[in-house]
Amino acid sequence: MTTSNPIIRIVDDEAVVRKALKFLLESEGWTVEAYEKGSEFLIEDRPSLIGCLILDVAMPEMNGLELYRRLRERNYEVPVIFLTGHGDVDMAVQAMKDGAIDFIQKPINEERLLSAVAKAVRYDESHGSV
Repeated sequence: MTTSNPIIRIVDDEAVVRKALKFLLESEGWTVEAYEKGSEFLIEDRPSLIGCLILDVAMPEMNGLELYRRLRERNYEVPVIFLTGHGDVDMAVQAMKDGAIDFIQKPINEERLLSAVAKAVRYDESHGSV
């Protein structure tokens, strides 16, 4: 982790997943903010803070890909790591082409996730937040 105190944001509609990810990341020393819905994230997040976004693909109301599209329309360039239990190769390829840092299948490999978070934060620190 760095001295800039980056924020790791989680958007996942499953409470169990949010809590597990929050616990894992906080146990590694990261500051974490978790949201149940994309709409909640859009209202409450502070885009000026360095960090990354861990985003579930399959959510009701607004899925992760739609939220990502809205963020890009707003020029909010937070590095994104997608999580999915329902993804396919085409979806993963498109997400990566659109600029995602990683696309991780559930159940989550903790080492891969932690590595992706570190990579995303380094990227955001070197490119600056909006």
